[in-house]
Amino acid sequence: MPEIMPIARIFTPYRSKFGIPRQPGLVKNESRVVFEKPYRDKNAVRGLEGYSHVWLIWGFSENVRAGFSPTVRPPRLGGNERVGVFATRSSFRPNSLGLSAVRLLRIETQGPDAPVLVVQGADMLSGTPVYDVKPYLPYSDAIPEATGGFAAGVMEQNAEVVFACDTSGVPETLLAELTAVLRQDPRVHYQNDPARVYAFEYADLHVEFTWNGDLLTVTALTKANG
Repeated sequence: MPEIMPIARIFTPYRSKFGIPRQPGLVKNESRVVFEKPYRDKNAVRGLEGYSHVWLIWGFSENVRAGFSPTVRPPRLGGNERVGVFATRSSFRPNSLGLSAVRLLRIETQGPDAPVLVVQGADMLSGTPVYDVKPYLPYSDAIPEATGGFAAGVMEQNAEVVFACDTSGVPETLLAELTAVLRQDPRVHYQNDPARVYAFEYADLHVEFTWNGDLLTVTALTKANG
């Protein structure tokens, strides 16, 4: 079998691993799938505009771990309980591949990078390699009777987010996106020190926040370096 190579890169607002939603579709922001030059051909996406969603097969390019571990500690189980790696969507996998269903908003057919797929709900670090794009087929991919294993009863948190810093220079749309990201509670859930300051980068912002109970307080919001 030949070695697989990236066909595209996805460019998202997520500039660091910390802060990325743990599943696709939880935050409704836009990202761009830009094909590598050998695959930058409008004929390759002919007909794709008829689909509302696509599957992205991609690589966890920033995870480096030597050897294979058959068990992992999912953050949604508190980060202390181990389960089998193939029972999770952990990024630490034998082949470091991810799979995400995202909404296809439009296909840009003009410009030097065309065609570009503009998608919504991606859960990937900006610059992540994409290995394939496949249409989402509702008649076969949607399974209403499916069960969710140990994750079935684990709901995404909707934290209360307050800004204790100046937000006047931040566009309203960007602030709304950031709030949606923070409501997912990006912390590892066994970290409950109210004095701890967490930090990450989103779009062109450097964000710092604290967590106390169900209250997430943004303490600093500045331009990110670079």
